[in-house]
Amino acid sequence: MISKFLYSIRLLIACIALFLVGGLYANAGTQDLVAGNGESENAEHSVATEGKFKPGEMIIEHILDAHEWHIATFGHFHLSVPLPVILIDKGKLVTFSSGKFHHGHEVYKGYKLMLEGENKGKILKVLEDGTLDTAAAKPLDISITKNVVSLFFSVFLICIIFISIANRYKSNPDRAPKGLQSLLEPLILFVRDDIAIPSIGKEKYMKYLPYLLTVFFFIFFNNLLGLVPFFPGGANLTGNISVTLLLALFTFAITSFSATKEYWLHIVNTPGVPWWLKLPIPLMPFVEILGVFTKPFVLTIRLFANITAGHIIVLTFISLIFIFGNLSPAAGYGSSLLSVPFSVFMTFLELLVAFIQAYVFTLLSSIYFGMAIEEHHHEPEISANHTH
Repeated sequence: MISKFLYSIRLLIACIALFLVGGLYANAGTQDLVAGNGESENAEHSVATEGKFKPGEMIIEHILDAHEWHIATFGHFHLSVPLPVILIDKGKLVTFSSGKFHHGHEVYKGYKLMLEGENKGKILKVLEDGTLDTAAAKPLDISITKNVVSLFFSVFLICIIFISIANRYKSNPDRAPKGLQSLLEPLILFVRDDIAIPSIGKEKYMKYLPYLLTVFFFIFFNNLLGLVPFFPGGANLTGNISVTLLLALFTFAITSFSATKEYWLHIVNTPGVPWWLKLPIPLMPFVEILGVFTKPFVLTIRLFANITAGHIIVLTFISLIFIFGNLSPAAGYGSSLLSVPFSVFMTFLELLVAFIQAYVFTLLSSIYFGMAIEEHHHEPEISANHTH
């Protein structure tokens, strides 16, 4: 119920925010176009709008991956951390720093970081005159991007925290937990007692508990890091569909390889379903088999959409200040009285969502495991001649 209520609130706020941004941005653009009469005025308009705030580009740049970690902008100076570029082009390994691109404005070793168009954010080969080399195949990009660095940092952080906690338990098994122990032990017991045991059972939950704890804390920690507005936080790792897809595929693989024979038989020949839904057209078996593959898809989209939507909503409310500011400074300051409180409210709501999404992903994974290994006990038939 809480999850559905929060989802409804977030959806309503997102619709209102996007409506305001879209309407105001379109209105500002319409006013600029109406003001232009003649070629000279259109030229002045194009020059004047170059430095204008573009909310769509700002939001997309914040939620997408990048080859550098942008920290802050001071006037025309961009403070960023360049990251390693690793390309495989025609079987040859090419490595250099992304700083060589100078934020995408220069070509290096025949490669360019595209800043616009359908290939925006990708590294492509270019000719000597700077035009795109359409005849050349796209190089395989395995660079260390912003999300990859965030992934390394979160894994390192999780390992340091839990290895230290484990060592403390080993050295002082009879002492009451303190520090990080006292903070994280309730979450560990929560995953064990309220997720793993009820869904899988007391006899078999220990086999899957390490994975459930890993995926819970990985999602939870990265959700929190994504809310930190400064380096090394701010990366939208759990809002990257490639990451959520990989997590869902892990759950799918464990479910499939752990499943019993009865699990697959119930999918192919679902009990309690009329025979005419199975023969001559196997309608129900098709639906059940399709359901096996839609489960990881649901896990992927649920986590990706919720985390990305939260970032978009916060950035949208912040964008309102600059959109109104383009109309007049007074309007910008006035809109901040509404935008800033809403942004703070959404940030606190995102803290709750960070936990809920980690909980939901872990719960659904444990339910799938429990369904796959569930033993179906058939009641023995009682003979008609049996007497009590």
